[in-house]
Amino acid sequence: MKLVTSLTVCILGASSIFASSALMEKAKNNGLTAIPAKKVELMKLIDDKKDPITKEKVELGKKLYFDPRLSKSGIISCNTCHNLGLGGADGISAAIGHGWTKNPHHLNSPTVYNSVFFKAQFWDGRSPHLADQAQGPVQAGPEMAAPASLVEQRINSIPEYVNEFKTAYGKDVKVDFAKITATIATFEKTLVTPSKFDDYLNGNEKALNDEEKKGLTLFIDKGCTTCHTGIALGGTMQPFEVASKYKFANVGDFKGDKNGKVKTPTLRNITETAPYFHNGQIWALADAVKEMGSVQLGIQISDLDAKQIVMFLKTLKGVKPNISYPQLPESSIDTARPDSK
Repeated sequence: MKLVTSLTVCILGASSIFASSALMEKAKNNGLTAIPAKKVELMKLIDDKKDPITKEKVELGKKLYFDPRLSKSGIISCNTCHNLGLGGADGISAAIGHGWTKNPHHLNSPTVYNSVFFKAQFWDGRSPHLADQAQGPVQAGPEMAAPASLVEQRINSIPEYVNEFKTAYGKDVKVDFAKITATIATFEKTLVTPSKFDDYLNGNEKALNDEEKKGLTLFIDKGCTTCHTGIALGGTMQPFEVASKYKFANVGDFKGDKNGKVKTPTLRNITETAPYFHNGQIWALADAVKEMGSVQLGIQISDLDAKQIVMFLKTLKGVKPNISYPQLPESSIDTARPDSK
């Protein structure tokens, strides 16, 4: 009798492992990719041999990311709209910039976490990588409103910054707008947040519980991986309103790129980045799941299924890099004054 019982337990255990392994393979076959567990493998994905990541560049880039002097008014930094303590976003429907200006297209600030994995930057995908993206908000009138020449003047007027650029890049470095924003991008590349979902895809069968695995199964079976794939589970340009009209399409005038495509937002840390959609009109994650089912897939996702999918989405909340607020170098008498007009 004991032998039979033992055999039964072994068979059931083997069946459970097999089922879990099958789901793992199903996830990978549907385009879901883990953040590599080993640093050397991760660096292959995020580093640039022409401009390698170094601790000096990262530290300098962090200071610039948090420095409000990169804005015309002297009060808005990159972290204002991409707050690293708020999931890398700002928690409001439409970004607020220079002179308390609301984004004229009523666009929501996307998270900066894991943005190194995006194939396109901005909602309309107009920038191919982070270094190019970083130049946009700094200069944009409704955002930081600082001309490139003003940014260059302020940074070059601060001796400590000049010395840090020389340490990071060499004594002959030209501290121009492109170098300043590229340094910010180097820091942003390090904002990677591995989660227990990555542990699961990397081979740890127990990283997800049964309810989370049910949610993952539904996520795949409902067709969510049509757009939300890759390491970022998003970050590529995809058609929008494929099956029906988005219920809040009239909020703002954003229509996507010239082909009507919109950058698919990453699902990593999605529980931290409400409100959802390009114009930030849906606050409950389950409601966003149901709306996507209708708009993109042409299906009705029940409250129960949406709740189950959210169980999976919660596994994408990752471990954030430990970032301390930097002490910024002091301005000199030559540093251009703040201008709120």
